[in-house]
Amino acid sequence: MPFPTDDARDRPWLMRTYAGHSSALESNKLYRRNLSKGQTGLSVAFDLPTQTGYDPDAELARGEVGKVGVPISHIGDVRTLFDGIPMEEMNTSMTINAPAMYMLALYLTVAEEHDADLSKLSGTTQNDIIKEYLSRGTYVFPPAPSMRLISDMIAYTVAEVPKWNPINVCSYHLQEAGATPVQEVSFALCTAIAVLDSVRDSGQVPPEKFGEVVARISFFVNAGVRFIEEMCKLRAFGQLWDEITRERYGVENAKHRRFRYGVQVNSLGLTEAQPENNVYRILLEMLAVTMSRDARARAVQLPAWNEALGLPRAWDQQWSLRMQQVLAFESDLLEYDDLFEGSKVIEAKVADIKAGAQAEIETILGMGGAVAAVESGYLKSALVSSLALRRRRMESGEDTVVGVNKYTETEPNPLQGSEDGGILSVDPAVEESAKAALARWKSGRNPADVDDALRALRDAAKTDENLMAASMTCARVGVTVGEWSGVLRETFGEYRPPTGVSGASGGGQGDLAEVQARVRALGESLGRPLKFLVGKPGLDGHSNGAEQIAVRARDAGFEVVYSGIRLTPAQIIAAAVEEDVDVVGLSVLSGSHLSVVPDVVAGLRAEGLSDVPVIVGGIIPEPDAAILLADGVARVFTPKNFEITEMLGQIVDAIEEARG
Repeated sequence: MPFPTDDARDRPWLMRTYAGHSSALESNKLYRRNLSKGQTGLSVAFDLPTQTGYDPDAELARGEVGKVGVPISHIGDVRTLFDGIPMEEMNTSMTINAPAMYMLALYLTVAEEHDADLSKLSGTTQNDIIKEYLSRGTYVFPPAPSMRLISDMIAYTVAEVPKWNPINVCSYHLQEAGATPVQEVSFALCTAIAVLDSVRDSGQVPPEKFGEVVARISFFVNAGVRFIEEMCKLRAFGQLWDEITRERYGVENAKHRRFRYGVQVNSLGLTEAQPENNVYRILLEMLAVTMSRDARARAVQLPAWNEALGLPRAWDQQWSLRMQQVLAFESDLLEYDDLFEGSKVIEAKVADIKAGAQAEIETILGMGGAVAAVESGYLKSALVSSLALRRRRMESGEDTVVGVNKYTETEPNPLQGSEDGGILSVDPAVEESAKAALARWKSGRNPADVDDALRALRDAAKTDENLMAASMTCARVGVTVGEWSGVLRETFGEYRPPTGVSGASGGGQGDLAEVQARVRALGESLGRPLKFLVGKPGLDGHSNGAEQIAVRARDAGFEVVYSGIRLTPAQIIAAAVEEDVDVVGLSVLSGSHLSVVPDVVAGLRAEGLSDVPVIVGGIIPEPDAAILLADGVARVFTPKNFEITEMLGQIVDAIEEARG
């Protein structure tokens, strides 16, 4: 039945767009425009140097500054970012993980300068490091100290910033990395269990307040285009969370056990081919998280139609915001109770997902929990194998993707006909400007205060002391993100998790026979197997594509060299020389291709390896692809090149061409 009055309508969810680019000043302008258009919360996208704890002048930051988010180095940047924005009234989500503690310290310090009451601040720091090891790649520290940072933040916020969500357990990127609904639910819940166990065992929160810890654990999920299955997944998610928090942690208050989640619908499911179709995909995916009142998201951020092409413009983001507003305010969706209660079809699907997830949770806990399953490579291998099977289904036509593997005939897209090609391009001068601004900031600080703050942070990190207080001190005296992270890198060390490639299944040999024969024949002519170096230069941590190429190339008979993400061009060149490879494949999705790829090409030439072709794959606009090809790159692949076996055939062509 409908609700009896308009006053009883369900309240709309928080409406956000994931945004930030170029500089704190430009991003502040964008935020204020979006808020004036009816957006009700902020979702801050940080650039990759910020996300991985580097300042703009770091070697690995080359080509990455301001590309996929806003660069934030110190408190001055945060002051600019939130200038004119009422922080006490704003709900701010920050997609930040390894340096989450420091970004929160900067945010809270600026809020204090705004005379905000910290107890009234609301928002979220993503802060789920386990999924970073598995999918997104913005990890820094090993698992144990990373969990310590998360526990310290939770303990601090429960006491001092009680409306803040100190962690978003994030299954979003798990789905993009290949997770089935069962894997997405089970892996995320095992992460939440690991976090809650860590907080409990730290002794920082008394048992009688543990329900308040559970109440501040939020989730950030993905919704794919199979929107009925996705809605059932979320109902299963909520039921399992209620059971786990009641039975494992003894939380009696039902409000504390409530499954609270925000969502961004599936960006990596958007297509470069016929990108206008993405509008319908985004709408269907939004319905998955809004139609069912009992499993409705409390915050929604939608990608723009053109995110498979590059950065969306302000108008593109506005279009996505209007989609949310039309559904919330023009339709009658919020006037009704749950539409699916009592449906036998829905109940059966929920039960199926729930049973599968429970079994997987038991398996992971039997290994020692989520952290142990990361360290053993079990979780990563499972995701790589699952994604390989998904890609096989798409390549074979078993799964239809409209405009990609079926119905590919198309008219020219007028949305891409403008001078900018339908996307936002970041001025290359942004990076040099950020480096100059950083130098000015450092020259204006009190060096003694900075040294004292960093020394106190280093000393505290060697104890069990909660690190939020030391981080707040660092924020106040102007310590940079790179300096804060650098101290903890020295103390905790850095981590490189298993890649998942060696233990992954490629999903069957299928149509590989022809390529296998060519790889074998060329290898025999050289007297050794062909060797393929797959490299991830820069800070781009989205490794799904690189991993799938590596797995299929291995199945095709190549000897594959793949050491994971976050490599400098110099490291890739050195590996190519040491391993005596026949081809170098570079995967770049962050927009840094025009900076890092030419460095690799030039470096190989300098080492006398002109006969080793360089192949590039990623989100690369056509004009940039032409530049790379003119600079000596042998092949450029983009998301429209979805058939990996066909790509491998072209890679063999490139090896043959390079050898004359």
